[in-house]
Amino acid sequence: MTGPSQEGAQNSASPDAALEKLIHDRSPEVLVAAAGDSRLSEDLALALLTRRDLPAKALEELNKNGAVTKHRKVRLAIVMHARTPRHVSIPAIRHLYAFELMQVALFPAVAADVKRAAEETLIGRLETISAGERYALAKQSPGRVAAALLFDEDERIMQAALANPHMTEPLVVKSLRVEEVTDILVSAVSHDEKWSRRQEIKTILLTHQKTPFAKVLQFASELPVRVIQDALHSARMDEKLRNYLEAVVEKRAGGL
Repeated sequence: MTGPSQEGAQNSASPDAALEKLIHDRSPEVLVAAAGDSRLSEDLALALLTRRDLPAKALEELNKNGAVTKHRKVRLAIVMHARTPRHVSIPAIRHLYAFELMQVALFPAVAADVKRAAEETLIGRLETISAGERYALAKQSPGRVAAALLFDEDERIMQAALANPHMTEPLVVKSLRVEEVTDILVSAVSHDEKWSRRQEIKTILLTHQKTPFAKVLQFASELPVRVIQDALHSARMDEKLRNYLEAVVEKRAGGL
């Protein structure tokens, strides 16, 4: 006796096959056949892609189905599906738009290596996209992408990246230690209400040659003496700044 799943598999290639029913079938064979069917519409493909139990083979067939991969929503959903094989999802990433890449990188269910590939692809495209797009990305993109935008020539974009909710202290610290860090970024971090309060960041800014001197005075009064002493031993700085910090240490240490 032929069961419903077997019957669906046999009829999946027939002209009058009910694809709407096939995409909800439990049989992996039926799902694979439906995914590769040239009559599959965008809506049906997207409905199929909502299934968490979709076999990897079905995702491969769907990716090869030109009738639906011409639709951007389908391509994006294939990349973001938890069961999509890496040899399908990783190459497909380079065909996504900037904000689609951001969506992949921020989606919780996407595997870490796929997210990273999306981030790296997006970072590599930053110089080719408009200022408006970069500004929007700076406000909401993943931390690594926002960190790359800290070096944008447009101050508005840099400020948006600094305020990005995904920005982290290690990313800010790393940016400050880059040799090509700009005066405007150092000044922005020095005055930022959030980041200028972090001790590691204040320590870096204390001896940074691009930190506004008024902020150096502030940080020198806020940091523990031992931190300033360590900074004097480990950092390269001009003689004027060194002399000032040594005097601060001597005065504060003497008052202990």
